[in-house]
Amino acid sequence: MQGRDNRAQETHDMQYSLLFQLTPAEYKRRENPEEYAAFYAAFMPYFQAVKDAGIFVTGAGLAEPETATTIRWTETGTEVQDGPFADTKEQLGGFFVIDVPDLDTAMEWASRYPAQPGGGCEIRPVLPPRN
Repeated sequence: MQGRDNRAQETHDMQYSLLFQLTPAEYKRRENPEEYAAFYAAFMPYFQAVKDAGIFVTGAGLAEPETATTIRWTETGTEVQDGPFADTKEQLGGFFVIDVPDLDTAMEWASRYPAQPGGGCEIRPVLPPRN
């Protein structure tokens, strides 16, 4: 996925991260060559709608949770753990950063994500840069 294109577009005061959570079954669909096309057939129209609306800033899909490495800071130093820190069935599968006027608009776009049952989307404001 690429960032903004060169077309003139309206910019808003707020950016939101849409953090897409996938179930283990969705990860399997996404990685299985026989189910890959079906997985992305549901996703690509959503991605295209976000781009066409001129609100897409950036985004990416993420590799399976098993490929993650987590570093935690403790009182005695750092600890490295293979895999994600969160011990849940749903894991972060990808994200978009969108540029919209408010949380209600971000929620409307997040609700259009074609998640399977058990999936979800966390919405978080992106902190503005500090000078």
